[in-house]
Amino acid sequence: MARRFTDAIGLLNDLLNRFEAGAASPIAHPDYPAFPSVVAADAFLKQIREAESAGAVSLGWGRGPMRDQVAHVRLASAEILYRYLRRTPASRIAEDAAVRLVAGAAMHDSLKNSASQVAEVWGRGKTWHGVASSDVETLRDAFVLAQAILANKHLGVDYKTFSRRTVGHSKTLERIEGAVVRLLSGILEFPPGARPREALRAIGLERFAPPLLIAGKIDLDGADLSGISPLYLGITPKEADRVRFREPPAYVLTIENFASFNRHIAEADPGRLGTTMYVGGYPSLATQQALRTIAGLVSEQTPIFHWSDIDPDGTWIFHTIERAVDRPIRAHLMSVEVAERLGQVPFKKSAPARCPPDSGIAALAAYLAKDGAKTLEQEELDPVLPEFH
Repeated sequence: MARRFTDAIGLLNDLLNRFEAGAASPIAHPDYPAFPSVVAADAFLKQIREAESAGAVSLGWGRGPMRDQVAHVRLASAEILYRYLRRTPASRIAEDAAVRLVAGAAMHDSLKNSASQVAEVWGRGKTWHGVASSDVETLRDAFVLAQAILANKHLGVDYKTFSRRTVGHSKTLERIEGAVVRLLSGILEFPPGARPREALRAIGLERFAPPLLIAGKIDLDGADLSGISPLYLGITPKEADRVRFREPPAYVLTIENFASFNRHIAEADPGRLGTTMYVGGYPSLATQQALRTIAGLVSEQTPIFHWSDIDPDGTWIFHTIERAVDRPIRAHLMSVEVAERLGQVPFKKSAPARCPPDSGIAALAAYLAKDGAKTLEQEELDPVLPEFH
């Protein structure tokens, strides 16, 4: 669609905008019907002809009865037009901004590469994930926060305290967490479908860790719970080392979904043959550490299972727990057969977790990577005991 203008400076800047976006010889047109008066049209054409005289643009003329009318304006020399408009090229602004992004800070090589990629985007006159080159200080904060995370300065610190200590303001991270995750996504592995807050929580950055919910024949160090036998117990993840098994569990099962957790302990295992834990969706780093502690309290012969949605996020959660406990775990109600029988092909396909061949979820991850693979939410399934015999 032809781009038409009644403002000469607006037209000339539009030519440069499109040149910076990659157009070699952009064209724009006067919008004759929209001029409020003959005087306005004459002033417009006078300024366009000045730019032509300077060598910045060339004019295309009409035909027939319109042969004395400027039909279009074409960019002839971007360099001259920049000077004529006293405008700094986006590429130069981007170069200066990119230097400011990482100036005076020791950055991971991948973050340095990201700064170069940002400069390339800004050099085309575009925004990088909504951040313009004029807002370089905001993005610099994102780089500083990302580097601090790579240096593990976020561990053991709540969300706002980490932000305040790192960039001087407690709410900065909340405002730019999407940019921080984007910068880290090529370095760290995040859940495929996680929102920025969930992704950061998975690597240990959270306001305060959610409680770990655990059901089974358990006591706490110094507290005998056999007399009250709660349906399940909620503890802070750091207190996982206080858990004591009244008798060895037949199995350990971790569950992604809260409703499925409640249904399993009420319907599938009311006698508490096993120990069942709710991991809170994407397990936080504190939860991962708690799972490692509890896995270390049971025998190597006690099977450990995980039950999640059959989808890329589910495979990521499975493999994350598998790495956290540092021992083999088995998939519960997560198989290609269940997916094919009960699942549906999703509207949007996401990449499954990267799993080694010996992972307990490798077969499902490989299946989900194929076209036409089906997914299934775990709430669609009735709970059953794991095959622990």
